[in-house]
Amino acid sequence: MTTTTPARRSTTQPASPIRLSAAGILRSEWIKLRTLRSTVWAYAVILVIQIAFGLLIVAISVNDGGISRGPERGITLASLATFGPIAGVAFGQLVVSVLGVLVISGEYTTGQIRSSFAAVPKRLPVLWAKVAVFGVVTFVVSLVSILLTYLVTAPILSGAGVTSNLFEGNLLLTFVGAAGYLALIGILSMAIGAILRSTAGGIAGALGLLLVVPVVFSLIPADWAHSLSDWLPSAAGSNIYQPGIFEWWQGLLILLGWIVVALATAATLMRRRDA
Repeated sequence: MTTTTPARRSTTQPASPIRLSAAGILRSEWIKLRTLRSTVWAYAVILVIQIAFGLLIVAISVNDGGISRGPERGITLASLATFGPIAGVAFGQLVVSVLGVLVISGEYTTGQIRSSFAAVPKRLPVLWAKVAVFGVVTFVVSLVSILLTYLVTAPILSGAGVTSNLFEGNLLLTFVGAAGYLALIGILSMAIGAILRSTAGGIAGALGLLLVVPVVFSLIPADWAHSLSDWLPSAAGSNIYQPGIFEWWQGLLILLGWIVVALATAATLMRRRDA
């Protein structure tokens, strides 16, 4: 007589999706950022732009490129120690804007964002990690490029009788402010890219906000238009590192206000929309 042995139930549990910790999310975003080819090229362009524009302006000014002789010449050359190294910021902001959009829109284009959301179902930590990693790296690269420009242009100014100390006055703070401005503009552009989820649309929106909207306001023959233009991201943010209508901290708060609104919109849409 034989007995039938009951089949054993499988104790194998279905594989659970991988969940990343906060440190893991940051590490993942850092790997994605540094392995993105456009990132390397964009940061290289920022470095070249800063040094090239700084050298160009300082060299032209030292060689009497339209600068009068006398006391005014000395004042102008002395100011170049501060503004020469940050001369390329206006063009550098365009590069970080494009890169900020690409960092997040590229994931939507390739579908990689689905894998990110699968590992982080709450989604928003992915956005915050992208903002943190991209902001810090952009700030460091921008500050290094500005400091290198200062070191390159200092001998030229020294030959013209102008010397400066990086740690005297507000020189270093100005450079830090310029680097911070570039990082914040990049974050704002990233938020726009997250809202539109399109590379072309994101770049158009970011550059339009920086370039087109200020021009449109300047063409309107009304005081209210000129007043509003001072509150735009590029106009208000520039007060962080150079004299303007606002104090540096006021310009910073205005720019942060733009970023908070953009990121809040991006976060809300990211939670509600399908990947």
